[in-house]
Amino acid sequence: MHDLGIMNGMAYIDRSFQKVNIYIDDDKIRCIGSEVKPCRKTYNAEGKRIIPGLIDPHVHFELDTGNIVSCDDFYSGSVSAAFGGITTFIDFLDPVSKSSDFESALEKRKKLAEKSIVDYKFHATLANPVGQTRELAGIAKSKGLDSIKIFTTYSESGRRTYEREIRELLGLSKELGFTLLVHAENDNMVGVLPGHKVWDITSARNEEAEISEALSLAGMVEETGGNLYMVHVSSGHTIQALSIRYPHLLGKGFHIESCPHYFFLNLHEYDREDGYLFTMVPPLRSHRSQGLLLNNVELVETIGTDHCAYMKKDKEKENLKDIPMGVGSIEYSFLAMYGLLGNGAIDRMSENPAKLFGLYPKKGVIKEESDADLVILDDDGPYLKTEDHSASDYSIYTQGAGAFASMIKVVSVISRGHFVIENEELKGGNGKCLL
Repeated sequence: MHDLGIMNGMAYIDRSFQKVNIYIDDDKIRCIGSEVKPCRKTYNAEGKRIIPGLIDPHVHFELDTGNIVSCDDFYSGSVSAAFGGITTFIDFLDPVSKSSDFESALEKRKKLAEKSIVDYKFHATLANPVGQTRELAGIAKSKGLDSIKIFTTYSESGRRTYEREIRELLGLSKELGFTLLVHAENDNMVGVLPGHKVWDITSARNEEAEISEALSLAGMVEETGGNLYMVHVSSGHTIQALSIRYPHLLGKGFHIESCPHYFFLNLHEYDREDGYLFTMVPPLRSHRSQGLLLNNVELVETIGTDHCAYMKKDKEKENLKDIPMGVGSIEYSFLAMYGLLGNGAIDRMSENPAKLFGLYPKKGVIKEESDADLVILDDDGPYLKTEDHSASDYSIYTQGAGAFASMIKVVSVISRGHFVIENEELKGGNGKCLL
């Protein structure tokens, strides 16, 4: 007798929806088929769609910048994630420059994350690791982290990693088998001045800074044979430039992530009276850049939210330098991207990140012996979403409109065989660290 049977649903298997029954024991999918088998509990998914539990490869919960901490901790952030269909997320360790600091950075984040109701993992993060690249990469791998993030900007805070160390890390990524995540902006072209206001953000952190750094990094990937993942690509012009100069690298040694807000919002949000609520790095781009992003979406392998939520009062500052950068979007990400891309959103938010970050086939797919991470959807919309579960007191997706319209809604979410949400009611859960 199976523990749980999800009956009569249309499940996303091998890139199409098939009517099947899914049988779960403990935390695994044990059987998929048309047979009716005895179960201790059944859930009738007739008329509903079932997709793999989604994976957000880029979140920032309880991010401490030294001046302020983002308002979603690992509990509220994971609850919001679950209501968005996300059953696994990847957060970041605090940046370190020396191998002696690595273990304390890891233990600090692991302790904070114990509150999560869904599964989680971490990317290591480095800050100008001069003379320490091999040691840091080695210790990250030994602790089960197979992804390392660096910044090519933020020299003023000591976070920038320079070209020599980037080349070293790319070479090590090939040698040791990890993925190098890069926040890519040309530091020499970025300049936020004391007098800058909200609407200056697009010139202070302009598209050319992203484009030129992306091309420089692609050249280094070609030379080293390394494995690079460019986070939060904001500009369609960036992807277009990469596709012209380095088409042979895309989807191979050079991987592209973008975020839902770059597809849905543009720089005109900064003309609003409350434009400060839409500030993030990189900033929103032009309508033309947005169109190019959509036109080149086939080259975008994953969707990460870069979720980093704050309260309105924290963002309402006159000078750009005083505004904490980041927005919340984790609960809306799949609703938004499914409306835009249909089934094309599913792989970008499940199987693709699972494969890139060492989670496949345990995660990211509906398959026998995979983790029983499932999202059950109603698709008889339109539905209006008027509230979310983030600790933040606003959402960029409803600001001004009051509601977000989508053709689907998340009804139930199963994480490792247990309902964390059942028929839109929070049941809670115990997230597991996947290291």
